[in-house]
This record gives sequence, structure tokens and C-alpha cells, in this order.
Amino acid sequence: MHDPVYVERHGHRTWLKWHRGRRRSTDPVFTGQRILEGMEAGASVEVDLVVTADRGFAVLHNLELSAETTGAGLVAQTRDAVLRQLQLRDNAGTPIPDKVMLLDDLCALMVSGSLHPEALLQLDYKEDDTVLDAVALANFARATTPVAGSLILSSGNARAIAMLAAEVPGMRIGFDASDEARVNAARASGGHADFVAWILATAPDADLIYLYWEIPLLFAEDGYDIIAALHAAGKRIDAWTIRQINPETLTQVERLLALKVDQITTDDPESLAQALHA
Repeated sequence: MHDPVYVERHGHRTWLKWHRGRRRSTDPVFTGQRILEGMEAGASVEVDLVVTADRGFAVLHNLELSAETTGAGLVAQTRDAVLRQLQLRDNAGTPIPDKVMLLDDLCALMVSGSLHPEALLQLDYKEDDTVLDAVALANFARATTPVAGSLILSSGNARAIAMLAAEVPGMRIGFDASDEARVNAARASGGHADFVAWILATAPDADLIYLYWEIPLLFAEDGYDIIAALHAAGKRIDAWTIRQINPETLTQVERLLALKVDQITTDDPESLAQALHA
């Protein structure tokens, strides 16, 4: 089959993002082989970043090690050399041969590969701005500068995005605007346009706006097309995360495609692509 990279509906192309570097739901997360495979195929791929004891960045989702790796304790209290010796775990919790990568390792892997010109790796920063010091900022810049053209940095913390992106000229940025309290308040008051205005004021330089998948659908039920409003402001929209592919989620995806969402984050892009093309 073709690589699960995008789907076209209603004259609009929507990218299928490989959440945590997964092509299939059975894949373990954050393995270099799958991430590079996606980047060489031209996919949009997402990984997470957590700050280490040496002020580097581990390619992990959790602040604590035991669920994702053979280690224990906090990532923030673990040295880079120790992290690199830890094995990742599969979906059942069983250790696999693949080791934990640091951001330096991942970017070096990208340099060694034949990246597709349309491939985009999302670096989703999982912490806030308070843990970013001068050393962490310098480490981020050193790792990412050689491949900055293939990267987009994202977070729900606008200050953290600004601090990190300022270190790397040309770094694209994204903003996760999935603030439940603000969404609920906007729907209750009819302030849907005010919610969009808040997004644009908070992250004016963001290329991509990340929204939990229900938000565009709920706003549409209220009679407000948030995707069209953000498109009018020159923004692209990612809807996250479709975890399982079944008749219910396919209906939701088709609704998102009808609204012309630009990207859908999924744990199983291969099955989603197969189902949408069937």
C-alpha cells in the first residue's frame, strides 16, 4: 500500500500525522526506525520532548521514566548518558531493543536520512517555560539548527515556544489551544469568535493551531466554523488525537474532513488511510 501520508476530500488535502512516531497502533512509540521512515515518506510525524538533568531534551512523553522505559524516577533528575542506555517499552510494557533517544540523537538521525521535502517533524514540548534556562536553550539550538527546515515546535505554553524558537532562526511554531475552560466558556456565552481572537493574540506567529478533535465538531454544532475562521487568519489546523479506527471514529474523521481540517493526528495512520480510501 501507499505510505499513509495524507488524504484528499472536498478538494482539500489533509495530512495524517504519525502520533509519537507510530505508523500503526501496534508500533512502540518513539523508535528511530519508524520516525525516519515517516520522514523519508513525506509524512507529518510527532514526538514529545522532556527536559533532562543535563538540560538536554529526551524524546519521551512522560515526566517519569517507568511507563515508557526500563528506567525509574524523573527524567529531570536523570543524566543524558543514563537515559541513552535505557530501553523503550512496547505497548504491553515489555522492553524492546530500541533505546531512549535525546533530541540530539533524533536530529542526527534525520541528517543521516533522505528526508522528503514535505516531511515535517513536530517537536511537542511537554513542560512549561520555567524549566528553560540558558543551557537548555543552547542545547535545543545546537540539536535542531541543522534540520530546522523540517521541524515545527509546539506546546500549549506560548512563552516556552517563543523562548525556544528564538534560538533557531526560521523555526516554525505551533500552538495547542485546547484549553477546556476557555472552550466551555466560549460555547456557554456564544463567544466562539472571542476564543479565536484569544488564539491569535496568544500565538500570533504560529503556523499550526492544534485543537482536540472534538472542539471543531462542537463549535460546528453551535453553528460556528472555527476551522474556516482560523483559515481566514492564515492558520492551519491539526485535530488531535484519533486513537482507534472504528465506525464511530471514522464518522468523526469524515466530519473533520468536511470542515477541511489540515491535519489529523492519529495513533494508526495506516489503518485510517486504508479505511478512508476504501
